[in-house]
Amino acid sequence: MADKTVQLAHGAGGKLSCELMEEVILPAFSNAALDVLHDGARLTDLSGRLAFTTDSYVVQPRFFPGGNIGKLAVCGTVNDLAMTGAVPRYISCGLILEEGLPFAELREILQTMKRMAEETGISIVTGDTKVVEHGKADGIYINTAGIGELIEGRTIDPRSVKPGMKVLLSGTLGDHAATVLAGRHGLTLPEDIKTDCAPLAKMVQGILVAAPRTACLRDPTRGGVAAVLNEIAQSAQVGIRIEEDAIPVRPAVQGVCDMLGFDPLTLANEGKCIAFVPAEEAEAALAAMRESPYGKEACLLGETTAEAPGTVALETAIGGLRIVDMPLGAIVPRIC
Repeated sequence: MADKTVQLAHGAGGKLSCELMEEVILPAFSNAALDVLHDGARLTDLSGRLAFTTDSYVVQPRFFPGGNIGKLAVCGTVNDLAMTGAVPRYISCGLILEEGLPFAELREILQTMKRMAEETGISIVTGDTKVVEHGKADGIYINTAGIGELIEGRTIDPRSVKPGMKVLLSGTLGDHAATVLAGRHGLTLPEDIKTDCAPLAKMVQGILVAAPRTACLRDPTRGGVAAVLNEIAQSAQVGIRIEEDAIPVRPAVQGVCDMLGFDPLTLANEGKCIAFVPAEEAEAALAAMRESPYGKEACLLGETTAEAPGTVALETAIGGLRIVDMPLGAIVPRIC
């Protein structure tokens, strides 16, 4: 394109809008459903029970070690569908572009989205693009919606969680939040610390085969593990007890938490899964997690109890109990 950055005219519906679509967006996402360029996509091969989700992404900075806003947009939507017990199939992509955004950055973001979609097997089939004045956005915001087909014979519902179930976690906590915080504040982290952002659908499908009576799945994004566990405890009216020694946190991430006063249990993750499974299926579910490249550090985090329904308790290393409260607000704003 003649211009090296996005201009207001690219969102005006005229020739430059067509060029933006034809030269930048379509080459990234081209497929039979999208290439029709109608007001919506006709999805003729779906049947049975469906799952539907939507999300928006406003992370700052938009590029960070291990990913960018585009990776978050696809993985976040894929994971939301997977946690309902669905196989992700289709996704929409709404772009809000700021005047002056370099096309080189836009192309990189779109190509990242394409790679993540291809890894998961989901198709980007419809979308919309708007351009706002310089200073009205952080370069780019992305809205997505996703459709998936629910796996037959599986009912994933927080209300299905019962006392005596095991609470499993697919890996280390706080990697994404620490990475974004470091980029935002100019902190230097070891090279092996980067966002954990990843598409978890295939791992989840493996869990549901290995542990068919899995009651609930959640990805601990904003609010972290603390928020997810409190929501499940209150919805299912069970107690949840987790072990302090079982919480997996990388030393460098713990260092960021100590420096800035954060609790890893409250930090956002973008590539982790919490599973509530019957005790007799826990080992099989853990094995399925560890077979995935995104679950090699999976662990048993704790268990549900009949005592103290609606409460999450942390068993400390010295044998005491500490209540894990629901986070009050935005611990780390603009994280996804």
